[in-house]
Amino acid sequence: MPVKIRLQRHGKKGKPFYWIVAADARAKRDGKYLEKLGTYNPNTNPATIDLGLDETVKWLQNGAQPTETARNILSYKGVMLKNHLAGGVRKGALTEEQAEEKFTAWLEEKESKINAKKEKLSKAEQEAKAKAIAAEKEVNAKREADAKAVEEEANAEAVAETEANVETETAPEEPKAEEAKAEETKTEEKPEEAPKAEEKTEAKAEKLEEAKEEKPEAKEEKPEAKEKKVEAKAEEKKVKKPETSEEAKK
Repeated sequence: MPVKIRLQRHGKKGKPFYWIVAADARAKRDGKYLEKLGTYNPNTNPATIDLGLDETVKWLQNGAQPTETARNILSYKGVMLKNHLAGGVRKGALTEEQAEEKFTAWLEEKESKINAKKEKLSKAEQEAKAKAIAAEKEVNAKREADAKAVEEEANAEAVAETEANVETETAPEEPKAEEAKAEETKTEEKPEEAPKAEEKTEAKAEKLEEAKEEKPEAKEEKPEAKEKKVEAKAEEKKVKKPETSEEAKK
């Protein structure tokens, strides 16, 4: 029976979580398996891998074939290296102590690389957070400056409006004061003009008296004119009457 070491999917949609299993090659991907060897979580950075080294090496020695992804995971955890060293021990090229020393040295180097990567990632995250905080502070400072500028402009406009209102209120009072001064000056000048006005009224009164004296003479002449008109009309009637009597005779 061919056996494969492969991944079996678990977890939620969009957040996969895999089991590393030894299963029959003819079985479905998420079907029955022979043994669970470990877990693989790609949602973290770096990915977390929990794997049993000795069990996996036994399945490899028994002829199990890992898939491509499973081979990469096994080599990342040192399973493939340990299987290779075990083959050298069986052939007599290495002793078990030498194989263990080489494997422990490789594990230490690998752990140091992983730790360095984690530190870099943490530093990058901290720098990104610091930059984000600095950007937020700059944005907040700009907003505060803009708000202060707007408030200052509003205050300046309000002060200008109040000043304009005060000027408009005080402006009519100044002309009134000027008019009052002009009236005072006029009242001072009026006493000088009073004698002139009195002289004018006296002259008008004299003219009226002269006109009244002349009017009776004109009235006396009127009856004579009336008598002349009456005589003229009577003569005209006398002239007309004989003509009318002669016409009647005819």
